[in-house]
Amino acid sequence: MRKAKIVATLGPSSSTAKEIESLVTAGADVFRLNFSHGTHDDHKLRYQTIRKVEEKLKKPLAILADLQGPKLRVGTFTQVSVTLKQGQSFTLDSKVKPGNSQRVCLPHPELFKVVAKGQNLLIDDGKVQLKVTGSTKTEIKTEVVVGGTISNRKGVNVPDAILPIKALTAKDKIDLEFALSLGVDWIALSFVQRAEDIHEARHLVKGRAWIMSKLEKPAALKSLDAIIQASDGVMVARGDLGVELPPEKVPQAQKNIITLSKKYGRPVVVATQMLESMINTPVPTRAEASDVAHAIYDGADAVMLSAESASGKYPVEAVTMMDKIVSEVEQDPNYSKTNAADARLLGAKVLNEADAICGALRDVAQAINAAAIVTYTSGGYTSLRAARQRPDTNILSITPNISTARRLCMVWGVRSVIGAESKNIEEMERLAIDTCLDMGFKAKKKIAISAGIPFGKPGSTNLLKIAELKR
Repeated sequence: MRKAKIVATLGPSSSTAKEIESLVTAGADVFRLNFSHGTHDDHKLRYQTIRKVEEKLKKPLAILADLQGPKLRVGTFTQVSVTLKQGQSFTLDSKVKPGNSQRVCLPHPELFKVVAKGQNLLIDDGKVQLKVTGSTKTEIKTEVVVGGTISNRKGVNVPDAILPIKALTAKDKIDLEFALSLGVDWIALSFVQRAEDIHEARHLVKGRAWIMSKLEKPAALKSLDAIIQASDGVMVARGDLGVELPPEKVPQAQKNIITLSKKYGRPVVVATQMLESMINTPVPTRAEASDVAHAIYDGADAVMLSAESASGKYPVEAVTMMDKIVSEVEQDPNYSKTNAADARLLGAKVLNEADAICGALRDVAQAINAAAIVTYTSGGYTSLRAARQRPDTNILSITPNISTARRLCMVWGVRSVIGAESKNIEEMERLAIDTCLDMGFKAKKKIAISAGIPFGKPGSTNLLKIAELKR
């Protein structure tokens, strides 16, 4: 059973029931609805189609609603676009009128308060680079460092400043409520800069979904510890992060995010340009295959496809290739050794009682050559803490809640099934044994079981039990 998960973005290339079922068969565990594109009706139809496929295949599937977040853009130009030359002066101001080769409107008054001399402004994903030479309440004067053409409403990045902008825009709040009304399992929050951004979103979500923080701003890296602890999961969003951070620094940032996420037991997704060439070709470059593999070697819970599956020519082939790369890495003995070494480090960083139990659970499962680790969970906590230990043994998560089973589709090594809530330890053991045997685990082998007593109380993981697979 493949342990790391695959997230596939849906779009024009992958919206029918047949296409979505093919993606699941190829290896997709989670489907992303990108609210930067498409209408509410588009997303509703895709949501309903995923649930129909889920019912047909009898397999929980997670749905991630990815909110657009605030987008900073310049205004318009008299001639639609202008070309800036290196060394020239260029002004961004608050004047609401079309720009020219000397100036353009920047319709974001909050930026004028925080941008300072010496800082950088990046236009159109960094294709044009400006250095701030001075600023007032209504103007930002710059010198062009890297010239190029700017057209209407191109994006603006400010990598050197923490911006006084909330992660949730008015559009995001509408999209958020709509996504929650559908019943999505995860909300991806864009433009996270500080832990307070997650607290605001959590107040609105009210427990209806888990929150994933997209790390795409250098400012977020300065508050990484607090952001990860406040989140249910995190995404290494390398698109915008790669614009605002020098390319040579992105791999180190990715490793740091993955390491800290594993420490706190938060699922971590690596995203953007993973198999980019497969948008137009049926096979990836060798560098792309290595990129996916290294994310898995580093310990990512999931890897994500964006345009490859949403609008590319080969969506099923892209998921199939992702599945092959991940599976190949997980068969490498060095991968198991790395996980074991990480587990030893985590053992020295026990955060709570559940981590102590799940660390012992991993060691016991290895000692008895267990057929499976079985975790009982109502809200997902026990399974999350078990996954944090990265055991070699597969984790079978039994939960009475379909919402929990779906959310855990994002989590490394966890396969969720729906089971009745147990009233006592004997019922729990019997259900674990019967479920494992029904799923084809070998009879007379042993399993290691973990749960929380009293049953149904979230966050109470305190039980470890060994049982033999027999009727």
